[in-house]
Amino acid sequence: MKKNILTGVKEIARRANVSIGTVDRVIHNRTGVSETTKSNILAIMKELDYQPNILARRLASKKLLKFATLIPSMSKETEFWKAPLKGIEQAESEIKQYGIEIEKYFYDQNDKNSFVTQSKKILETEIDGLLVAPIFIEESLEFAKSCNQLKIPQVFINSDIPNESRLSYIGPDLFQSGYLSARLTNYALPESSKILIINISKGIDAYHHLLEKEEGFRAYFKNNKKNNEIIKIDIKQTDYDSIAIRISETLALNPDIKALFVTNSRVFSVAQYLEKSGIKDILLVGYDFLENSIEYLEKDIIAFLICQKPQEQAYKGIMSLYQKLVLNTEVENTYYMPIDIITKENYKFYRN
Repeated sequence: MKKNILTGVKEIARRANVSIGTVDRVIHNRTGVSETTKSNILAIMKELDYQPNILARRLASKKLLKFATLIPSMSKETEFWKAPLKGIEQAESEIKQYGIEIEKYFYDQNDKNSFVTQSKKILETEIDGLLVAPIFIEESLEFAKSCNQLKIPQVFINSDIPNESRLSYIGPDLFQSGYLSARLTNYALPESSKILIINISKGIDAYHHLLEKEEGFRAYFKNNKKNNEIIKIDIKQTDYDSIAIRISETLALNPDIKALFVTNSRVFSVAQYLEKSGIKDILLVGYDFLENSIEYLEKDIIAFLICQKPQEQAYKGIMSLYQKLVLNTEVENTYYMPIDIITKENYKFYRN
């Protein structure tokens, strides 16, 4: 293996008419090489399909790289964050052999203070890269600025932070996912039907990702000149009883509502209410491939689930840090996940 690698470096040096040391500086992204020479060497490496022995290089450096992750912890109300954690662990199992360690931090998605507390803990440690799910906008912006000052590359998943520099965002196009949800809703509704948007979260005002979905949903009906009346309720108490009471009150005041759009994974709580109330003539659309929701998809209570592969988001996020910090290659600034439409008929294929 060593002989083949050395031969590769010698051949690159010969073709570029430079020393082996110059090639080595380019491979390891060191200074002291002109842009013209560097470009020429990189082009030759690409032509030869040259791949440095990353494992040997990492082990030889004896420098441990530390990544940190900051995502919400799983709760009794929703198991959504179980999937991103799996993605982190999957990536970790693949890259730990290269001397990379991942420290996992978790916060309560209903408590800004827990996010601040955990972010401070991260800043007190020495890390080389960060993956974060930035739910709280102001707090996330403050944390991101601190990381930028320390020159810590950051990858955001699930929701992006507006007007803030970062290495990459990997997740849904929130506006378009809301727009698609509206199109699906429109297909199944009689003309001029009333629609209810339901936001369920203790921190709705700070939840950029929920508001973006709502904006996209409304934009579809506005852009297509539909005359459906759209109303909205924000439910800040996320236990089932509170959700059921609020929806019951709203439907009593608006008996002509024919569709419900839930902007997050708590759609299963709304489905539970519809089932217990015996309501069968309301279309229900929501988010995320969770077992609780699949149960109601099978029963035709939930019509459509919108999903954007949360496990893959986190996996790609960690691998983007690896790509930048170990392979020294460019990372896509924004990577939008596909918008998947899950129905009773196809959910088994999605699970596989």
